[in-house]
Amino acid sequence: MNFLFIVLGLLLLILGGNWLLKAAVGLSLRLKISKIIVGLTVVSFATSAPEMIVSIQAALSGFPDIAIGNVVGSNIGNIGLVLGTILLINAVQVDNSFYATDWPVKMFASTLLFVFLVLDGVLSRVEGIIFIVVLVSFLIFLIRKNKTTQINIEENKEELMSIIKIGFFLTLGGFALWAGSELLVKGAVNLAESLSVSKRIIAITVVSIGTSVPELASSIIASIKKENEISVGNIIGSNIFNILSVLGVTAIIKPIEHVDVQIIQQDIYWMLGFSFFLLPMVLLPKRGNLSFKEGILLLVSYSIFLYFTIM
Repeated sequence: MNFLFIVLGLLLLILGGNWLLKAAVGLSLRLKISKIIVGLTVVSFATSAPEMIVSIQAALSGFPDIAIGNVVGSNIGNIGLVLGTILLINAVQVDNSFYATDWPVKMFASTLLFVFLVLDGVLSRVEGIIFIVVLVSFLIFLIRKNKTTQINIEENKEELMSIIKIGFFLTLGGFALWAGSELLVKGAVNLAESLSVSKRIIAITVVSIGTSVPELASSIIASIKKENEISVGNIIGSNIFNILSVLGVTAIIKPIEHVDVQIIQQDIYWMLGFSFFLLPMVLLPKRGNLSFKEGILLLVSYSIFLYFTIM
């Protein structure tokens, strides 16, 4: 029954995220908002909605380990599992934005989270505000640099979505996200109790992998279509938004306290390690190239991480 709750919860989160994304993009285009702004803000926030709703729901329900573990595990999974899988399908050429903005901001956000957690084991409301300020500054910088972003959603180019349709998808998406988060958090907590393991382990593994499914699916599709810069951009962008927007908004609504010590002493270092070693992997042995061998290395590293987490 707990697995059923988790599966149904993940399914509703995926569907809800897609419906919310449809409504958000449709509304933005109807309001004639710039496609650059739509891509960098509306689409990014909408695709982070499942992780955000789960973390907020977990924090409000008194389960901080799920709120933090979901984001930390998802960030590790995005690089180890998602990028590793992509590289088994197709080699990737990394563009200059990776060195100029994406990787530095990703490392800055990861380090900021590390410092906040190590200091007192709490993500306070002030720290959540700092995350949001950094995110807004980053988005303003990208918009001013006129950096384009691919909108991965099928929209009718000939006619705009009607207000009624936008309202329908917005309502349906919001309800699905709420119901999905309720089922997922309830299933995760019950599963942890029935298996006599910590909620952190369930969050780092089951919950984080589940909420990474949309990134995995969209990145694999992009890789098959040879749109490799999009697949890498999706992963880096998702990790940045997971920390800055998901944990930022969550901490503002409900400060995250009493975090499992293993997240601070173990998992956060894995997240920093995966983030940091992405740079030398891109630079060596051939600059800007990630191939099958790096994919195997990432998947093996992710398997080792899971082993040490579960054991």
